[in-house]
Formats: sequence, structure tokens, C-alpha cells
Amino acid sequence: MNRPLPYPTPPASPAAPSHLWEGYGYGFLGVLVFSLTLPMTRLAVAELAPLLVGLGRALIAAAPAIALLWLTRSRRPSRQEWPGVILAALGIVVGWPLASSLAMQTVPASQGAVFNGLLPLSTAAFAALRSGERPSAAFWGWAVVGAALVTAYALRQGQGVLTAGYLWLLVAVVLGGMGYAEGARASRTLGGWRTICWALAISAPVVAAPVGWMAAQQAHWPSATVTAACAYLAFGSMFLGFFAWYRGLAAGGIARVGQVQLLQPFLTVVAAALLFGESVDAATFVFAVAVVAVIAGGRRAIVRTSK
Repeated sequence: MNRPLPYPTPPASPAAPSHLWEGYGYGFLGVLVFSLTLPMTRLAVAELAPLLVGLGRALIAAAPAIALLWLTRSRRPSRQEWPGVILAALGIVVGWPLASSLAMQTVPASQGAVFNGLLPLSTAAFAALRSGERPSAAFWGWAVVGAALVTAYALRQGQGVLTAGYLWLLVAVVLGGMGYAEGARASRTLGGWRTICWALAISAPVVAAPVGWMAAQQAHWPSATVTAACAYLAFGSMFLGFFAWYRGLAAGGIARVGQVQLLQPFLTVVAAALLFGESVDAATFVFAVAVVAVIAGGRRAIVRTSK
């Protein structure tokens, strides 16, 4: 039986510099992968039912996850780790994909991506409730400023109108924050890749029947573009991206490294411009600079860890 990888628990403030920068590096890599999630979802729901997209990618990603667990003879989560794995599955394997797929029916991917800037605040809140982290008042101040920035950006892009799609995005943000924080808590001892693999493995029996039924209702096979988008959602967004993301959260601290996700909306906008030819206005870059400043401020804020 393999021994778990040595993912350290977040140290008491101030964090060890090596662990902190390792956390930021892996966290950024994960965010880079996640930055294409909403554009790819937007492509997929153009031809497929949102529920099929949301649950189908989890079922597809479960295949390599189960294979990896079997090939490496990975241990099962302990009694202390199972709650984190189960809540991670509810949040990021089922909840977030479903809610974001429903949102992408009516909300443009670029505007939805900016709403994802609220994820760091959601992740930090769940970390404070369940993971023993105690962010300082200064940290919460920076987090609220970051959330206000991305909310203002979303309202500006939508001409001040919040449709039902934005409500689904709010649900996605809450569920995603829970999944990130709980998965990171389990990954401290279980390891990042084991955590997402077990979350996918235990979700597969639950989603298999509805995915099979919805797939049977499809009138025709999706186009090559939609098939490629679904493959990215399954193997990138739902699987490989979490290897880096959970390792980063476990190494550098959930609340601190979670702030890196404030960059995701702007990475998504740039990716949309490069890959899909969408125009990017100057205000987007102004907001991007402001968000980077918020991340720098949050990085210097004290995050205490309960003994």
C-alpha cells in the first residue's frame, strides 16, 4: 500500500516562503486550466442539454480517476478524510458543473467568468468554517474589495442587469467554494490527486444512470467542436486541473492561494479573445491590474491557523 504524498498542513502565520510560493505556482497552473471552463461549457450547451454537460463530464473524468487509483493501489480515505472528499464531490464534481452549465445557457462566458472572481471569498469563508484557518480582518478587507471589483465588472458588462443565469452563477460560486475548501482540507493528508480521484470515483455510480438516460435522448451525435469542448471539460477542468489546484491550496493555505483565482476571469477573457476572436476593451485590463493589486495585498495579510 502506497504511503500518501507529503502535502504539508498550512503552517502558522507567517507561512514558510517556500511553501507559499509553491502554493502560488501550483495554484496558478490550476487556474490556467480552469480559465477555459466556462467558454468550453458555453460551446457544449449550444448542442447538448446543460444537465448532460454538467454530469457527463464528471462521469467521463471518473474513468481515468478510477484507473489511476487502481494502478497505483492508492489507499482509501481515512475516517477523517471522507467528509472532505464527499463534500468536494458534492461541490465541484456535481454542484458547480450543473449550476454553471445552467448559467451558460443565458450568460455570456466572459461575463460569467468575471463572476467567478467571487470564488476566493467563498473558498476563504468555507476554509474559516471548516479548515481551521482564521483570516485576519485585513485579509477579509482585501477579499471583499476583490469581490466588489469583479461584481462591478459583471454589472458593467451586463449593463446593470442580473438575469437568472447570474443567480445560477452565485449558486455555483457557493458550491465551488465549498468543494475547493473541503477538497483542500482532505488533500493535506490524502494528497491532491487522490482527493479529486476519489471524489470522481464515488460520484460515478450516482451520475451514471441520469447521464445514460439523457445521452439516449440525444437526436444526433454532437459536432467535432462540441466533442472537443466536452473532452476538455472532462480531462482538463474536471481532472488534471485539480491535481495542481489542490496541491497549491494544501501547500500555501486555502485562503491565501485561493486569491489567485481572482485572475481567472481575466485569463478567460484573454483566452476568449485569442481562441474565439472576441474583442477585449481597455476597461478589462484596468480591472485586471486592480485585481492583481488585491491579490498582492491579500498575500501580505495574516492568516492564522487554529492549533
